[in-house]
Amino acid sequence: MTTPLPKKLVRGSSSGIAIMALFDLLGRKWNMRIMWELNSEPLSFRGLQQRCDSMSPSVLNTRIKQLTEAELVFTTSEGYKLTELGVSLMQTLDPLRDWAAEWEDKISKQ
Repeated sequence: MTTPLPKKLVRGSSSGIAIMALFDLLGRKWNMRIMWELNSEPLSFRGLQQRCDSMSPSVLNTRIKQLTEAELVFTTSEGYKLTELGVSLMQTLDPLRDWAAEWEDKISKQ
């Protein structure tokens, strides 16, 4: 049996099921890209904005706030950085990245 998540964990996610809330959060435009960019190093607001194709500052602020509320990102003197949970999530996604590379290779040969 799964325990429903607190509603505030992921605003806009109504299922209350952890995996669905995570997919809702990561499926929002730019959130996964921000996580990807922060996976390699901490970045300042401007650095993160540049790495994310110069997205608007208001959108970046909103996305950082969402990821911070979900305890995946935090602010340090170095800039924005993944939390332990954020790092764990990115490590958990490694096999999916490997699968996606194989998938891309296979479908590009058709």
